[in-house]
Amino acid sequence: MRVLTPLEARVLGVLVEKHATVPDTYPLSLNALVAGCNQKTARHPVIEASDAEVLTAVDALKSLALVFERSGSRVARYEHNVARVLALPSQSVALLAVLMLRGAQTSAELRQNCERLHRFADISSVEGFLDELAAREPPLVRLLPRAPGAREPRWAHLLAGEPAVPAEAAPSAALDGTVAAGELAALKSEIDRQRAEIDALRALVQRIAAELGM
Repeated sequence: MRVLTPLEARVLGVLVEKHATVPDTYPLSLNALVAGCNQKTARHPVIEASDAEVLTAVDALKSLALVFERSGSRVARYEHNVARVLALPSQSVALLAVLMLRGAQTSAELRQNCERLHRFADISSVEGFLDELAAREPPLVRLLPRAPGAREPRWAHLLAGEPAVPAEAAPSAALDGTVAAGELAALKSEIDRQRAEIDALRALVQRIAAELGM
C-alpha cells in the first residue's frame, strides 16, 4: 500500500473513530466526515479541510479499498475497511486511528485516548500491540526518540510516511549520560560560591563565640 497523505490518514482515523463512538449514524455522510476531520478537540493538528478536499481523499482511499461507499441511500455514506485490508485486529486498528487523529503519543496516553474505541486492560497490553505493529514489514508504527525533559518516548504511525522528529527530540548530552563543558563550569562555579558562603559563616560564628567568651 502506498503512503497516505495527512488528510487521507485523518479521514481514515475519523471513520474508525466514529464507527465505535457513534454507531447509530455510521457509515458517515460527507458532511459528518468533514466535521469529524475539522474537529477542534481530540485532533492534532487541527485542520480546516473543505468538502472537496475530503471527497478527494475519500476517492483516493476507495481506490485502495480502505474505504467503501454504502449504496442504497439518497446521501452517499462512507465506511472504513482498515482491519481487512491491513489484516489487523480491532485493538491495532484502534491504536492506529488514535495515532492518526491525535499525533504521536506515549503508551499511557494511547491507552487513555483509546478508551472509547477499545478498552485495554493495562499499558503492557497497549505496548504488546504496538510492538506487533512495529515488527510488521513494512512497520506501521515507530517509537520516536525521547524528547528532552520527557519521561517516556512517544509512538507515531507510519501510514503517512516517516514522522517528523523535532530537532529538540534528537539525542542530547542530557539523554546520553554525558555533561557538556559549559555545564561542568557552571556546577564548579556554584560549588565555589557555596563554599565561600560556608567559610564566611564559619568565621562569623567563631568571632561571635570569641566575643561571648565561649
